[in-house]
Amino acid sequence: MLRLMKLLSGNVNYTIAELGDKLEMSPRTVYRYLDTFKSAGFAVTKLHGDVYKLAKMPKDAVEIDRLIYFSEEEAYLVNSLIDQLVPTNSLKANLKEKLSAIYSATSIADYVDRRSNAAHVEALGKAIETRHQVLLKDYESGHSHTIRDRRIEPYGFTADYVDVLGYDLEDGGNKTFKISRIGEVEVLDTEWNAEGSHRPQKMDIFRISGDSPIHIRLKLSFMAKNLLVEEYPLAARDLRRSGSDWILDTDLYGLRGAGRFVAGLLPEIEILEGDALRAYLKETLACGLSRV
Repeated sequence: MLRLMKLLSGNVNYTIAELGDKLEMSPRTVYRYLDTFKSAGFAVTKLHGDVYKLAKMPKDAVEIDRLIYFSEEEAYLVNSLIDQLVPTNSLKANLKEKLSAIYSATSIADYVDRRSNAAHVEALGKAIETRHQVLLKDYESGHSHTIRDRRIEPYGFTADYVDVLGYDLEDGGNKTFKISRIGEVEVLDTEWNAEGSHRPQKMDIFRISGDSPIHIRLKLSFMAKNLLVEEYPLAARDLRRSGSDWILDTDLYGLRGAGRFVAGLLPEIEILEGDALRAYLKETLACGLSRV
């Protein structure tokens, strides 16, 4: 997105197709980023045909520090771009210092103001800070397909505050709870009493969390590699080139995320290692075909 911003604000006018070629992304992705810029308050001007330019920030736009929050993926991309500058570049240290200052000044509440679950995140954040138990009222479970209250000890969030990490006091296990499925958060007077059992779960490149890693190795075509990095930027760390193809060598903490991606690009992806993923795809595809 930063590279696209640079091209859109430069002296040369590019078509959507030309921008896609330069950034190795689809025209659809370029249009999606343009919509993101517009929603963030930037003035995107259409010059003619499919040629767009990024104009100055409008005077009535929201303050820029309200727009900036770095998720794990975004922070990785921004730092990767800055790290590409030569060590002697005087701007390198200044950029990192400024970005660090912005990040430190952006609270959870600032970030989630634009999300419907803002109150949940704020309440859970306070409970984590004060080490108190909470009651997740009317929680909709995707596994048991039930709606009931869950008493937990929250101790962290996943990337982008999509899930809260918590110790389930009823089941006696560490779990991730989707914040969008919580009816209401009630912070209880009871402090943590099972902190020794808290186990932060790891998250894979497909944003699936868990405890037990499942290793996979995939061979991706150029197109599949580009689509993967566009949708899951952290995957770039686990990719290496092999001739005209790319090898993804990584650990999963669940099969659903990788399964969805591979199933949609079967002709473009070969599973080199990952029997569990093969079995999951065969079962899922067989079940889907039986319903056609």
